[in-house]
Amino acid sequence: MRKISLYSLIMLTILVLVGCNKTTVSETENNYVQGITATEIKVGNCAATSGAGATIGIPFNAGIQAYFDMVNDAGGVNGRTINFVHEDDEFDPAKGKQCVEDMMNDEKIFALVGHFGTPTIAATLDDVKEKGIPVVYFASGLASLYNENATGEDRGIYPVQPIYVMEGRLIVARAVAEYDSKKIGAIYTSDDAGTDMITGIRNQVNKLGDEYTLVEQQVTPGASDYSAAVAKMKQEGVDVVIVATIQASFTPIVKELAKQNVNKPAFTSYINADGTLIGLVKDDVGTKFPIYANAWVDVSDTNAVTLFATEIVESSGVPLYAANAFSMAGWIAGHYFIEGLKNVDGDLTWTSYMDGIESEPIKNPFGGQIDYSNGKRLGTQEMSLLKMDVTTSTWAAHKPIANLESILGDTDLGLDEDKSSLGLYYVIGGVVLVVVVAGIVYFVVKSKRRDEE
Repeated sequence: MRKISLYSLIMLTILVLVGCNKTTVSETENNYVQGITATEIKVGNCAATSGAGATIGIPFNAGIQAYFDMVNDAGGVNGRTINFVHEDDEFDPAKGKQCVEDMMNDEKIFALVGHFGTPTIAATLDDVKEKGIPVVYFASGLASLYNENATGEDRGIYPVQPIYVMEGRLIVARAVAEYDSKKIGAIYTSDDAGTDMITGIRNQVNKLGDEYTLVEQQVTPGASDYSAAVAKMKQEGVDVVIVATIQASFTPIVKELAKQNVNKPAFTSYINADGTLIGLVKDDVGTKFPIYANAWVDVSDTNAVTLFATEIVESSGVPLYAANAFSMAGWIAGHYFIEGLKNVDGDLTWTSYMDGIESEPIKNPFGGQIDYSNGKRLGTQEMSLLKMDVTTSTWAAHKPIANLESILGDTDLGLDEDKSSLGLYYVIGGVVLVVVVAGIVYFVVKSKRRDEE
């Protein structure tokens, strides 16, 4: 038997003692893990919590934290609680890239949960793939996340939100189903989100046949003047206008449509279905034209909605987060990570986690299932349709969740044709309102109790 030197014994003892209190890092035949101890799993993300992206990033992270708080209060997963760390990248891809590097190599997180924002994701996707770290939920719909057979470095990528290419196809389908549109206008930004959406828009218009045409105009994200692109829509006499952009450019484009009286129905991405944007455009738009946005969550499960509303208020102390789409998205991100963790068989490593999350379809608490088996990385492919209500500054449910085939092939999906569906959505809206009020009352009562103590 080979003799072990005294130095080796001393070093081994030090490593064992340090390992009792520090994050575990081990690597054996591609079965790597970091960010775990016997009692904790450290995960994190880089999200904008200041600047223009803060209205998304702050509630989004609050939703993730609320889900983990709920899990931790129940004892964690297999004896380990979740430690969620995050840094502000200010929606700046350069800062985001450095932040992700710090998270992986300095913080040594086990996984990225809720990888945030199209610019940062685009700048870091190759980095996370090279590292091999699991990334669960991307707050983006980049086409590069879509994969029908993810293997090797691509395996650790687990999108949940809709991919923009697919969403572009769904938006065209909705425009055709709602207004029998034949000439479809699209104003899209030259960034990844816009170019991915226009790819799907072109794809779907082509599939519809020769009687359908597309009038498209590319614009620069964040530009100060969109008048030329809007004038093109007016000149061509389009039936509808698709605003294929994320939030920063949505508002000025819609304002310009109203200014030039291009009073045609407008459709946009789920990423713009935010109440704060309504306040920015409602005085300009008024009743000139309707605005629609996709949505990928379903709030018909009252138990799931009640649980979310109660936990987010308890965790964040912000009652309005009970009705915030981005805090709900964060909650979904936390849910998918935890469900994968619950399915791990044996020791927790990156490989065993991937095996776990792929072992069976995982149901969205507010929607359908996603199946990651056999390399499928497709994101959500079923969406509902919302309609902007400028009088109440809300996005009202207009059409239920449906896939592409159902939207184009089934005339009985719409609320106008099916009054029972309309009643259902009024009930759902009422339930959400009750839950929000209950959350506010819950928070007030709890605060009073704390003060009394």
